[in-house]
Amino acid sequence: MTFNWLASPSSPFHIFLQADRLVQAIIVMLMLASVVSWSIIIGRAWALSLERHRAVSVKRLLTSIGTQDELRNLSDGAEGRIMRILGAIEVEWRWSSENLVRDYEQVRERVVSIAEMAIQREGRSLAGRTGWLATLGTSAPFIGLFGTVWGIMGSFLAIGQRQDTSLAVVAPGIAEALLATAVGLFCAIPASIGYNRLVQALAAVDAEWRSIAGLLEVAISRHFGTRTW
Repeated sequence: MTFNWLASPSSPFHIFLQADRLVQAIIVMLMLASVVSWSIIIGRAWALSLERHRAVSVKRLLTSIGTQDELRNLSDGAEGRIMRILGAIEVEWRWSSENLVRDYEQVRERVVSIAEMAIQREGRSLAGRTGWLATLGTSAPFIGLFGTVWGIMGSFLAIGQRQDTSLAVVAPGIAEALLATAVGLFCAIPASIGYNRLVQALAAVDAEWRSIAGLLEVAISRHFGTRTW
């Protein structure tokens, strides 16, 4: 029964098969773009959820951090991108201690700078191709609209050639035009929603990373405050 519906003149598949070649190309391109966007949404959502879970787990352990060795052990035991952020901070902290830097303000500025660069670098890497979703969300309706305009043009040309304004003449062109519009919206809506949700998730992970960097800054300040020269 499913195959009978696909073969019926009212099915989208039958309309696609009867559509103009250009409209077919537009629909295929949009469907492929939709597959790519869904793969990005699923992949990035999983990665972001995992990174946030790792960051929260690390933050729970930061209350016991008081020395460089403890930070090194935490960094070595961590997983994901937070490990590289912790490692960058730990390297700067160790360098300052080994070179007997007494001015904590200098140390703090360097630690903050290193942490900021590490967070930005890992954030860009974690975002991946999320920007593709914004591009698809804004462009897909217009690409579908181009197919719509082309289909309507075909309907008017059919009227002119046959000198007939009956529904049987204009219906195929109108149907393929509306199908192109529907496919464009089918691609754009999930891409737009997915992009907004991923941006929010990226902001949440970024906030966790910055919170960890702030807690480490406090730990380093305690270390320098209790250090005897």
